[in-house]
Amino acid sequence: MSFEIRDRDLLARIGRLETKGGIIETPLLLPVINPMVQLITPKTIQETFDCKALITNAYIVKKHFEDETVRKGIHDFLDFKGVIMTDSGAYQILVYGNVEVASEEIVRYQEEINTDIATILDVPTGWIASKQHTQYTVDKTLSRAKELAKIKTREDIIWVGPVQGGRYLDLVAQSAREMGKLPFQIHALGSPTPVMEQYLFDILVDMIITAKKNLPPERPLHLFGAGHPFMFALAVALGCDLFDSAAYAIYARKERYMTEYGTTRINELEYFPCSCPVCNKNDPQSMRALPKVERQKMLAQHNLHASFSELKRIKQAIIKGRLWEHLELRAHGHPAILQALKNLKKHSEYLETQSPVTKSKGLFFFSSIGLSRPEVVRHRERLFERYSPPKETKILVLLPQTQMKPFHKSREHRRALKAIQQRLGDKIGEVHICTYAAPFGVTPQELDEVYPLSQYEIATPFDAETIEYTAKQVSNYIANTNYRGVVLLEDLETWKGKIARACKKACDKKKVYFKALSVENPWNKNALDDLAIIVEKLFR
Repeated sequence: MSFEIRDRDLLARIGRLETKGGIIETPLLLPVINPMVQLITPKTIQETFDCKALITNAYIVKKHFEDETVRKGIHDFLDFKGVIMTDSGAYQILVYGNVEVASEEIVRYQEEINTDIATILDVPTGWIASKQHTQYTVDKTLSRAKELAKIKTREDIIWVGPVQGGRYLDLVAQSAREMGKLPFQIHALGSPTPVMEQYLFDILVDMIITAKKNLPPERPLHLFGAGHPFMFALAVALGCDLFDSAAYAIYARKERYMTEYGTTRINELEYFPCSCPVCNKNDPQSMRALPKVERQKMLAQHNLHASFSELKRIKQAIIKGRLWEHLELRAHGHPAILQALKNLKKHSEYLETQSPVTKSKGLFFFSSIGLSRPEVVRHRERLFERYSPPKETKILVLLPQTQMKPFHKSREHRRALKAIQQRLGDKIGEVHICTYAAPFGVTPQELDEVYPLSQYEIATPFDAETIEYTAKQVSNYIANTNYRGVVLLEDLETWKGKIARACKKACDKKKVYFKALSVENPWNKNALDDLAIIVEKLFR
């Protein structure tokens, strides 16, 4: 196996995964095939959706079609020419408490049916397990993982090492560390289904991030049961490279129509909000009139169209460096996803270390949720760790942001600089002009054109959290520098006096001179003349 990463954004990766059954591209959705009940055949899925890979349950196949599948091989048995991944029956353990197969037996069976990606028989944690039982699932899964090297006889099958621990993050970390030491090519987060069924996506964020931090970064991560397109962006942004879905068929049998923002019952629809082939050729009224089985098949096909289409949107967002924007858009489709996105705040520093430093496009900021995105965190950390003002500067002049970027090339900033220069003459070099701007805080003039400080757009008026954050960053900047004095030109209508109060507090603590000029129209001639006079007085 080889896994080559082509593009990245946040923790997401567009990668090229080579298996004996063919090359597949991640992030990848694997439709779940239950050989006992098939609304859509694997062949139809491959031909209609250009599906490159699917997943089926080796335990169910063995239980009902053991000899036939060994004789034909899993590809001919399912009539599918792409990559096939097999699960081992662990989900059945979660549902029924046990399976009628031994760990060694299911390993050998997956080799016999010639699967491409196989999974050991792990012991899933579940959601309501005690910590003592959770520790057992971690230890037992690890024990079975270590036995794999002695059991397997083939080297051309990719093996998946599941991570257990459930809601106990310390045990998730322990499981991931120990699994990461073993020679698995892919890892999977076990037991996420009960969490997702209860829409506890904020907890899922913690589970995935904990696993990612402790697993080898070069190995793909599979998320079992992440079946609904409305949460694909979250899963991919957190670094899940592979995930499977039975939801397309499960929801179809329940007469439910999937979209990228939720699910609706077919009898509640007057119009199809979709342009897939199924929806283009039908309307809700005609579909409801069809026989039940035919209607469910058409719903299953639409649900797959919705799933694959959303995945393509996500991939395009990764390539353009706009995955955060796409994730924020999806988060406003359901409160549980929005809550999960807000929970990313506590993981923002880790996200920053993994996300690209530059992108091909500028950034869009919609609200204070964007304060957790890697670009904002990176500027905050590097400004304080790596930046020092020019040595010759003594006075800090803080100007408000303008619509035009870079700020120092705007008409307003040039007029302010001219007014100050007319008063100071040669001493202008001792004045350091910076911009305070949402969402980054302080932007020194000499960094004004460094990505992404001039390559972004932000919605106004700013919300309260964004104003508070910007004021705090201005205060921190003053606290970490050694100016002799600070002069602030504040746009009172925009900042409500918050910047002035933050500056004064920081200057008082450092016993540094501070003067604020807070006005409704900071760019008129009188305000700029007054600003220049204040700065001039500091040099007398």
